[in-house]
Amino acid sequence: MIDFDPGTAAAPAGDSAPAGARNGGDLVVETLEALGAKTVFGIPGQHALGLFDAMGRGNLQFVSSRVENNSAFAADGYSRATGEVGVLFLSTGPGALTSLAGLQEAYATGVPMVVVASQIPLEGLGARRKGMLHQLDDQKASAANVTKSQRLIQHASGIPSAIQDAWTEAISSPQGPVWIEIPQNVLLDPIMVPPVEDALAEAADNPPRVELVREAVKWLQGAKRPAIIAGGGTRRGRAEKSLLSIAEKLRAPVICTPGGNGAFPWNHELSLQSWVEDRYMTDVLEDADVLVVIGSSLGEVTSNYFTFEPRGRIIQIDAEPRVLESNRPGLGIRADAGQALAALDEALVIEPVQARPDWHGTPPEDLVKESLAKVRARLESQDLGKELKFMADIREAVPADMQTFWDMTISAYWGWSCWDAREGQFHSAQGAGGLGYGFPAAIGAAVGLETVGKPGRVLAVSGDGSSMYSISELATAKQHNVPVTWLIVDDGGYGILREYMVGAFGTATATELARPDFVQLAEAFGVPATRVAPEDVGEALQAGFAADGPNVVVVETLLKMFAPTHLPE
Repeated sequence: MIDFDPGTAAAPAGDSAPAGARNGGDLVVETLEALGAKTVFGIPGQHALGLFDAMGRGNLQFVSSRVENNSAFAADGYSRATGEVGVLFLSTGPGALTSLAGLQEAYATGVPMVVVASQIPLEGLGARRKGMLHQLDDQKASAANVTKSQRLIQHASGIPSAIQDAWTEAISSPQGPVWIEIPQNVLLDPIMVPPVEDALAEAADNPPRVELVREAVKWLQGAKRPAIIAGGGTRRGRAEKSLLSIAEKLRAPVICTPGGNGAFPWNHELSLQSWVEDRYMTDVLEDADVLVVIGSSLGEVTSNYFTFEPRGRIIQIDAEPRVLESNRPGLGIRADAGQALAALDEALVIEPVQARPDWHGTPPEDLVKESLAKVRARLESQDLGKELKFMADIREAVPADMQTFWDMTISAYWGWSCWDAREGQFHSAQGAGGLGYGFPAAIGAAVGLETVGKPGRVLAVSGDGSSMYSISELATAKQHNVPVTWLIVDDGGYGILREYMVGAFGTATATELARPDFVQLAEAFGVPATRVAPEDVGEALQAGFAADGPNVVVVETLLKMFAPTHLPE
């Protein structure tokens, strides 16, 4: 059972509402509750005390992280695990700025969040340099690159509608975080606005254009070698069922990007799984006469580092219009992936004479088997037995329905390609690629699953370098008794950067790290921890999964990456 803290009932100082009186903070809390929010992440701050005072009169559960960036990651993990909107409370200035790297991940990956940041009092706004604590010339401008929009609320009566609008925008495709900031005195001053009784936020409709669906169907009905790339937008749009139907109608091989991992059944006879960085898969995709790309920009990883040179036509579906044709020309369909694939599936009728794809005399199901076999043979030729067994042991130990959260570490890079999500979900920080994501996101996920009535343990995977970004969240996990098992793979440095530098320059510089004894450090927080050899990782994880509350498993080992296939040999 997770232990939640009640909202902090702080008595605001200065000219503000008497203790217990309603203020602008109450309007924030009441509106969020009316919209369905149950949990808030963040850290208290001086200008934000009105929010925390109001939480003491409301029903929101508060999870206090130790660093604002980790609060943003936790709200992100909460949303990914539950499908609900993550809510983040930030203090002014340094607190707000510290959250930005976490928000970049949510923005890049399309995670719906409502961010409420406090601001200096109204009289200090406008870059007047009055010398107020935490003052910035334009705080919300700092968030412009990592949120869908930014709003400054200057009057308490505007709070309910602004938050309702922000929630609507956050859940409308393309989903993402939305920033609201409220000055200190607007949060603290007594109000005459009555309590919020209801609030309604419905996602804006984002269907495909009829003529584009018609044209896409025409291309697909005439295709001899159709193939599909399922990106992260497929999962965000909950388009898995339509994707499966379309793939089976077309008998089209399907490959998932790292963000799309889990969008298509791993062991389906048409599944190329997620080996998108392998040249054998690139060859298949290049040979397709019609390639359907869903919720992906065909960016760096998906294009095998921009070596992908398709010879056929491309149908690209994405809710974000800036993504369409950003890397390759094609028939761009701006739409939510779920709505677009449902429309395509309904319109796509394949006559028996058409349902005979021909990959140069090879049936697509055989092509998939042969391609996967080639990938396996390539891996087995590279002295990667330890890595393959390590990842297989983790997969065997993790229950089929468990959600996993992966930091930017060598294990995660392997996971992008080889992890079968089964009935669970695979989450990583590959949207923006910042370090420190895995553990705080897993904390948020576990809290979220408990909140929505689906309690369960969550796995986080980090390296020793990335774990130090979020090591302070051991205190959060312990305080709230969060059921997260944290696997730390300790190779003594920034392992992937070490490998990149050695490959490029023959030697690595500034990649080696002094690090703590992670077992003793975890135990200092009151969190059980164990150190095991790589071959014992599965057994250690199973023991961690059976325990109560948080725990840590440390493995000291140096893992290698499989050889890249986009570079000349």
